[in-house]
Amino acid sequence: MPKKYIVRLSDAERSECEQVIKKLKGSSTKVRRAHILLKADVEGPAWTDAKIAEAFNCRIRTIEKIRRRLVVEGFEIALNGKKRANPPTARKLDGEGEAKLIAMRLGKPPAGYGRWTLQLLAEQLVILEVVDSISAETVRKTLKKTA
Repeated sequence: MPKKYIVRLSDAERSECEQVIKKLKGSSTKVRRAHILLKADVEGPAWTDAKIAEAFNCRIRTIEKIRRRLVVEGFEIALNGKKRANPPTARKLDGEGEAKLIAMRLGKPPAGYGRWTLQLLAEQLVILEVVDSISAETVRKTLKKTA
């Protein structure tokens, strides 16, 4: 069965893939995609999908997806992948909530406490109805981001 999506890399695209591989520039996924694109190039080695899958320890479906992405969406997306439009979970604290957290952290701790703890800050945010629920880890990440 003939391939529906044929990989034809330009000289610039081929050299970019070679640079990614040579310098191991980017994530391991990006390096693997560069390898796959180079081996699937009809003006290069033109390996079969099965041979590429065996050489780079991946599924044939992965190679088919990379071929399709190159033809349909372009070289940059085929090599780097898509960026998510929205994160998998919504942020707990917006700008106003972050401002309240920082102001609370800079203020005096409640009576009976010598200093603010992450858990204490998280509990106070819930008590003040800034958020419905929040973990101490989210508070830590938010405070670290602003430091």
